[in-house]
Amino acid sequence: MSQNAEQLVVPSFDDLLARAQRSAVHLEMRDSYSVGGESSGFRRWQQTGERDNDPNSDYWRPWVEQIAATVARGVVIRRARIVSEPVTDYIRYEHGGTVVNLASGEQVRWLPRRLASDLALPGNDFWIFDGETVVFNHFTGEGDWAEPPKELRTEPAVAKLCVDAFEAVWDRGIPHEQYHV
Repeated sequence: MSQNAEQLVVPSFDDLLARAQRSAVHLEMRDSYSVGGESSGFRRWQQTGERDNDPNSDYWRPWVEQIAATVARGVVIRRARIVSEPVTDYIRYEHGGTVVNLASGEQVRWLPRRLASDLALPGNDFWIFDGETVVFNHFTGEGDWAEPPKELRTEPAVAKLCVDAFEAVWDRGIPHEQYHV
């Protein structure tokens, strides 16, 4: 499928979130990630059981401020995670940190993978902004960023696929407060 020149350049997440007027939704489908700044926190948690859940910490503050400001201007931010059960250590780690996502204004749901078998899902995790702009995240098998790490798509059919997939997962998903790992 050919992409136009605009789609070759992926704006930064900050720019995409700043442009969002109604919604920003994120679908995560991997059981493990090992990207950048998360790796050291995950290793620390594995070694000590301690997790940074302070929204004012140096690690979390930029995210919390950005999400809170976006929500304050009326943008709904939702995140859905499809997970295998029993969950991996990484998902336990991620679940433990979700309290900060919630504190910033995100809504988060979890869907056990066995309940997603009959859903049509894209092959990659994604963010979709205002139901129109999709950014697929590309990862290696080990969970680190692949090259290219992101792919911008704005074709109506791709946006619809992602909106429909996200909403199907969201409808079946279990709110964070009710999902226990």
